[in-house]
Amino acid sequence: MEKRRIYMDYSATTPVKKEVVETMMPYLTDYFGNASSFHSFGREAKEALDKSRSQVASLINANPNEIYFTAGGTESDNWAIEGVAFAHKNKGNHIITSKIEHHGVLHPCEYLEKHHGFEVTYLDVDSEGRVDLEQLKKSIKDTTILITIMFANNEIGTIQPIKEIAEIAKEHKIIFHTDAVQAAGNINIDVKDLGVDLMSMSSHKIYGPKGIGALYIKRGTKLHTFVHGGAQERKRRAGTENIPAIVGYGKAAEMAKANMDNHIETLTKLRTKLIDGILERIPHTRVNGSLTHRLPGNVNFGFEFIEGEGILLLLDMLGIAASSGSACTSGSLDPSHVLMAIGLPHELAHGSLRLSIGDFTTEEDIDYIIDNLPRVIERLRSMSPLYETYVREQGQLNK
Repeated sequence: MEKRRIYMDYSATTPVKKEVVETMMPYLTDYFGNASSFHSFGREAKEALDKSRSQVASLINANPNEIYFTAGGTESDNWAIEGVAFAHKNKGNHIITSKIEHHGVLHPCEYLEKHHGFEVTYLDVDSEGRVDLEQLKKSIKDTTILITIMFANNEIGTIQPIKEIAEIAKEHKIIFHTDAVQAAGNINIDVKDLGVDLMSMSSHKIYGPKGIGALYIKRGTKLHTFVHGGAQERKRRAGTENIPAIVGYGKAAEMAKANMDNHIETLTKLRTKLIDGILERIPHTRVNGSLTHRLPGNVNFGFEFIEGEGILLLLDMLGIAASSGSACTSGSLDPSHVLMAIGLPHELAHGSLRLSIGDFTTEEDIDYIIDNLPRVIERLRSMSPLYETYVREQGQLNK
């Protein structure tokens, strides 16, 4: 009998929807022109490029000429941060970010610190992973040129007070960038209402192809060109456009917008069922992140007395694909920087599990996990010296 396979890692990447693939296919075969060419083949590609740009813009209520295609969210983050830093270094050298950002933000900030003399303030977050707006205000200096705070965290799903942060930035005439890779296409976003200046997005988080993303650049925002060598993307991002991927991204964005309300409602329902079921059946368990300000499809558990790597291996044997906040799977002994930032002790941060839900997740999938995850945790705890010590100590206390 074929082993059951359940995908619960949508935050890492999503499958490409059939409609997206069908939309892309003609641009891999018949409509192969270069969008910069003047002949009919080029015009076909240019028309597809313009349509896709409008579709992505519509997803976040931007103007099409404010959308610039990139190779993905990481490039968008790098371009936003370094582009602002180098364009405004005559005004100042101070950047504010948070301790729980994706490495696509943290590493460019560290690069600017180490190699270009910039100063970076890394804001603390509370136990739910939300930044403190008062601390943000107190961190602003005369030399602050950029605030970059992620829209929603990729590990714990916590959504930040983006509109309030944008208002603080505007009040002090500081450019505000948000990494919305996890949020754009998964929750409603209106950049005009929010007031952000720059926003990073990615296709493969919303059932589009990998290797394509976008940077929203509010009209009038000054930043340096990141890739040189051609006049593409209105002379701001050189390189022949990846038309098939861009077309796929446009279709994925169009579908995400059309399905947004149902997407949020369905995933929130499944998320709630999963959280309630696991908390009821597995003692010494906590939910990491905010329960109220949270992405609809994100669940992150912390299990005491065990490590995340063991959970992943046993779940994979049961056909369940998940991920861990623990960095042990990457060869590091250090736990997730996000979980440490929200105040978890090392031992609990190591025992984390992220289960992310998507459009193809069913109630039967959730039931299967609720039935099997308790057995996985029980098995691992039965082999854990930490759990053995805990049980022995509790027994002595109860005598």
